[in-house]
Formats: sequence, C-alpha cells, structure tokens
Amino acid sequence: MKISEQWLRQWVNPKNTSEQLAEQLTMAGLEIDDRYAVARAFSGVVIGEVISVEPHPDADKLRVTQVNIGDAEPLQIVCGAPNVTVGMKAPVATVGAILPSDDAKGFKIKKSKLRGVASNGMLCGASEIDLVDDIDGLLELPEDAPVGTDIREYLGLDNQILDISITPNRGDCFSVRGIAREISVINDLPLQLPEIPDNVVASDNGATPAVTVDAVEACPRYLLQSISNIDRSIDTPKWMQDVLVQSGLRSHNFLVDVTNYVLMELGQPLHAFDADTIEGDIVVRLAQPDETITLLNEQTVTLTGDELVIADDKGALALAGIMGGQRSSVTDSTTNIVVESAFFNQLAIAARARRFGLHTDASQRFERGVDFELPKLALARACDLITSITGGEAGQIVTAENLEHLPAREPITLPIAKVRDVIGIDIEPSEMVRILTQLGFEVEQQNDALICKPPSYRFDMSIREDLIEEIARIYGYDNIPSVLPYLQVSMDYDDTADLTHGMKLALVDNGYMEAISFSFSDAKLEALLDDEALGEVLALANPISSDLAVMRRTLLSSLLPCVQYNLNRQQPRVRFFETGLSFVGQSISDLVQTPSIALVAVGDVWSEQAYQNRVLDFYDLKHDIEQLLPAQIDSARIRYERSALSFLHPGQSAELYIDDIYVGWLGQLHPNTAKQLDLPTTWVAQLSLAPLLTLAREQHSITTPSKFPQVRRDIAILVDSDISLQTLESTVRAAAGDLLTDLWLFDVYQGDKVPTGQRSLAFALVWQDATQTLSDEAVKTATDKVVQALTDQHAVQLRDN
Repeated sequence: MKISEQWLRQWVNPKNTSEQLAEQLTMAGLEIDDRYAVARAFSGVVIGEVISVEPHPDADKLRVTQVNIGDAEPLQIVCGAPNVTVGMKAPVATVGAILPSDDAKGFKIKKSKLRGVASNGMLCGASEIDLVDDIDGLLELPEDAPVGTDIREYLGLDNQILDISITPNRGDCFSVRGIAREISVINDLPLQLPEIPDNVVASDNGATPAVTVDAVEACPRYLLQSISNIDRSIDTPKWMQDVLVQSGLRSHNFLVDVTNYVLMELGQPLHAFDADTIEGDIVVRLAQPDETITLLNEQTVTLTGDELVIADDKGALALAGIMGGQRSSVTDSTTNIVVESAFFNQLAIAARARRFGLHTDASQRFERGVDFELPKLALARACDLITSITGGEAGQIVTAENLEHLPAREPITLPIAKVRDVIGIDIEPSEMVRILTQLGFEVEQQNDALICKPPSYRFDMSIREDLIEEIARIYGYDNIPSVLPYLQVSMDYDDTADLTHGMKLALVDNGYMEAISFSFSDAKLEALLDDEALGEVLALANPISSDLAVMRRTLLSSLLPCVQYNLNRQQPRVRFFETGLSFVGQSISDLVQTPSIALVAVGDVWSEQAYQNRVLDFYDLKHDIEQLLPAQIDSARIRYERSALSFLHPGQSAELYIDDIYVGWLGQLHPNTAKQLDLPTTWVAQLSLAPLLTLAREQHSITTPSKFPQVRRDIAILVDSDISLQTLESTVRAAAGDLLTDLWLFDVYQGDKVPTGQRSLAFALVWQDATQTLSDEAVKTATDKVVQALTDQHAVQLRDN
C-alpha cells in the first residue's frame, strides 16, 4: 500500500525524519518496501507569472513571453506551449536549473536562441518536473500561487511516498488512519482526527431506497444514503487529486474520487450507485445460479450462486465487496447518487474476486477484515465531503443490521508473568496497559492478569500470545536484549524417522519407488474406494481444484492416479509406495489422522528378463509386506484373516494382525473397481505405521543356542478345504508346547486320491530341548499330542503315505 507521508503527518506528526519514521514502521511489523519523493530530484524551478505574450517573428508555433519570477527584471522566454496566456502562473526553470531526465546528471537549462530570439529559461509542463501530464501544455498553477517560490516547496514534491507491505493479518492497517494509529502508539502521541459530523443534515429531496438483507450472515450491517442535486461542474479538489495519485490511485471523477479518498483515509470501501438507474428497493442476497452481471471494467461474469450481490428489482447491481456493475455506474452526468457503506463477512468475499480474475482495493480489504463499526463513520465522511464541496442534498440514512451476526470480540486473559516468560524481559504492567489501551483494547487489570477486549478492527486477536506480540513490537524489538534462552534439553531420541526410513529402504530393495503426493483426493475416486469400514470423508471448504476436493481416507487415493499416469505412458510394470496421513471424519472436530504406509503394484514380478517371467500374485505382495516387519519377529504372532473391504477382491485379500492388533490390509483391487479406473490387475496394501514402529522398537532378548540336536517329524493330514492354514498352525503350536522350535508347511495336494472338499497338507515339526537330548519317546509323545489336537478340533485324518 502506498501512502503519503504528508497526509500521514496530518493525523500524527512525530519529531522524526522520514527515514526514522520508516524504520519505526518496519520494526513494528509494517515493512517499508520502498520510500521515494513525489518527484525526482531537480532544482532551479520557481513559480512565474506570464506578463506578456508576443508572436515569434520567424516561427508560427512559438511565442515570445516575458515572465515575472520576482526579480527586478522579467525573463524573456521563448515558449511553444499552446496554452500560454497573459496572467497565467506556471513553473519556470531558470538558467542553471537541472531538470530530471533519464540521464543521471539531469538536463541543465542554459541561455539559448530559438530561431534567432534569446530565451533565458523554460516554462514547464507537468512532465518536465516529473509529474503526470493531464494536458498538452504548461502546468497551470492557481492564481494565488506566490511568484518566485520554489516549485518543490509549493507543490510538496519533496513529500515522501511510503510503500508499505501489509501482512494478511493486519487488515486494520490498510488506511492512513490505521498506519497513523500505529505511529501514535509507538511515539506515545495523540491522533489528530479530522472533523467528521455524526450525520449530515438530511433533506426531504431524493428518498433513499429501502433495503432488505437476505444473506444476513454474509452482510450483518448495511447502510445507504442518497445525495441529490450534485453540482457536477465542480472538479475534484487538487488536494484530493494529489493524495489519491500519491497513493497509487488514478483520479476519475469527483464522486468516484471521494469514495476512493475515504477508502484510503479510513479503510472502509464505499460504493456509489447512480440513483436514477435503480429500480425498486435494494436487496443484499446471494446470486442466483447462472445469473450474469456486467461489471465496471466491462467484463461480463456468470455467477455460480455463492457470490454475494447487491440487487434491485431488475437484477444484480454489484458484486458485493468486489466491484460495482456497469448498469448503475456513476458517470460525469450523474447528479443523484446512493452511497453504500457496509460490513461484509470475510468468508463471503474471500476467493470470489480471484474466481473472476479480479483484484480490487475493496476485495483486498474485505478479505482481510474491515472494522465492522466503521461503515457509519465512513458514510458520514463521504456525504460530508460531497455535500460541502458540491452543494448536494443528503437524504435519510437507511440501515439494515443483524447484530447477532457481527463478529464477537471475546476478552482475552493475559497473565502478566507470561509476558516475561515469552519476551524474556520485565515490562511494567502500566506500560503494557498503555500500549494495549492506545492500540484500542479495553484493558482491565485483575490481580496478576490483564483482561483485554480487542477493538472491532482487530480480527487477528484471539489468544494471549497475540497480545504479547503486540506488547513486544510496540515496546520495540530492538529494546529487547539478546539473551541466550534457558533450555532444558531432553535427551530422549525419537527414532520414528529412522525406523520409517528403514521400511522405505526395504521396499526400495524390492523394486518399489517412493511417491510423494497431496493429502487431497478426488471425490469420485473416494466414492469408488468407499467402504463403511473406512469411515466418513471430509470435504474441503475451499479446494485448490475440483479433482482435489476431499481429504483422502486411504493413501490409495493418491497412488492409483500415479499408476494411471505411468501406464498411460507405456510403463507396464509399476511399483509405488507412500508414507503419509489418512484422514477420516466429516468435520475437523472428529477428524482422525492415521500415519500409514501404502503400496501399489502392477505388472510382472520382475522387469523384462532373459529367463521366464510371471505376473505378480497375492503371495508376492504378502512377501513384500512381510519385509516391513522386523526379521526377528516370531511368525506365530502374525495372523491373516479374509478381508471384507468392498474395493478388494473377496478371494484375493486379507487383513493383517500382529498380536491380535489390527495393522492393515492387502490384496488385489476389486476387478470392477480396476475396470472403472481403466487399470489391469492391481495389487494394493495399506498398513498403519504405529504398530509397525512398536514392533521395531521391541527389545529382544539374546539366548544361547542349544547344543543339543534338533529332531524333525513330518505329518501329513487330510483336512476340509475351508479350514485355513493359519488355524491349523495355531492348533499345532498350542498343543506342541515349548519344545516345538519351528513349523512349516511343505506340501499341499488336491487330486484324484483326495476326497472332494478336502486337501492333503504336510507339515514339518522341529523339536529341540535346550537342556538335554530329546528321546524318541518324548518326541513321539509330543507329536501324538499334536495329531490328537488336530483330530479333536478339526476332524483331520492322519495319512500313512
């Protein structure tokens, strides 16, 4: 935001140089991006009065003038400006003057002859003294301009322009009033407020339209006032034009300039409607879907239905808080207007301007938060300026308010001791009260705490740390000594990152590549991966794009598009994994975030090889999953159960449990789901990181290997096909006791010699005692016990051959 130092000093005038003032603002959090004078450096230019104008004897377009600059003798100057007349006052560059130019040395004025006539100086237009040219000719100065006065002094060309970078949280500083308030507190000086009447005396002429607010949450306060019989022959006063131009705004016409002036002065966006174009009453409502409006910039936009508009009986007049419409725009012939001053909720304006490629001074302020107590004051200021300068007649103010929807300003409790804990120095409570009070807070000291109610213009104040920051920046960061903090360092080492990295390396060793993606997902993909077991999906209030509109409930939502992308680019074998959060819940309050690791695999087991290859199957995926488990974990602790997730193949998927704790799922993506995504056979898995990290952190005891020999016994059984291997292994381990050191399945047979509905399984049982050599009798007894348990619990038959 650009702001004139001269205008700023009308509100508060500390005894600081421009440089010191800029340094104060920067240290208070309002960084000065640039500081420069209104006009570039030049010298030797004074105010002159033209006392005679004669034709040049040898040039039709030149004039020979005599110019009084306050010296004993007038200067003869040859001038080619078409508007030079007797009696006019204009800038005069005397001999020796240096004017601004692209050359660093500037342009020096010398005595010269133009077509044979001596010229002792130069009459200047605006561009010659680094101002904007509004006309082709000399810069005409007011009749009362004092002859001989330095033009820089008269026009205030040494006035500094401060280009201030306003952070998004400081919407209260987007005005002269806001910046002056900061300077007054820093320097402990009072503000010199302009005289603004509470209400301009209302006339019976020009009735103000009635107002209805339908969108009360988006617009809890709306004010209108009509002004009629405005004299449009009166131009914008020069003092107003100057401050607007110096603030980076272009002067349009008087009515528009007044609203811009109040915007820059107080920070309240206003809008003026041509009263003669309004049909019926004013309604503040949400746009209708596919409703169109042609804006002031001649852009016609189609509204979606969530934009706030100002409308009359005929349709939308303006995009509220962003830009007015062309139908009700104020022109040079407009004499009757209606001025709008309102408070619009931040969320009702945010992102709407960017949606249509717009960025306006109004939207910039409303998105950051405008003082909800300011509309009445700003309306009074604008109406006073218009009526006092043009003689217009103000109508009655029409107000529509819903106070319960105005932002709440809840008191914040600040323990005085907390200030020292955070800042590191002792500040007197009275100084804290002064700082906060001058910043507009209502402060009450109760025992060892300050109860502070933020002012209406501070949208960024909600917690006690906000108050401490205010105290620190006004007290002065450079007044706070640099002291090393006292740190009580915990030597506990968090190994989460290292253990997770180890899992990633295990997957990389098996041919997987890590993917890093957004935590957002496409709602359509989430619908395909929907299952009651996954929980509710959280929709984003303001998504960055339509295909990233919800939070992912599973990391597959991020990985499957990566697979699609690679398959579409002739990469037939794809292996990806990702670590990150999955999100379950329909609102922030009940959102559950789970750190997870997910895998996806498509194609053959190996890359293209000289020997025979094969497609990936369930057991290959299971092998890859088990590489994530610590090598020393006992396989007896691992359990798989059939998965019921709807997006997984019912016969090619499982859930993984360790010590009866659910870890995750793995298997083939359901063929129907894969078909809708245009994917081939796809293998997927997702595991929670928490139980995997717990396993990795387990302390394993070291035992001395037994020096006594192992004994192996094999058993072959007939068992019903629907009894799982895992169930049989659990029965064997429970019956065998501590002497069983290892167990594995080494043969499965189903065929002509096996009854229908059964299968033949062969297990190897390894027995060993750590204290003695096992006898044949002991091994036989233990093996018989296992067979008996299998027979009793699962009706197996022991095969002899």
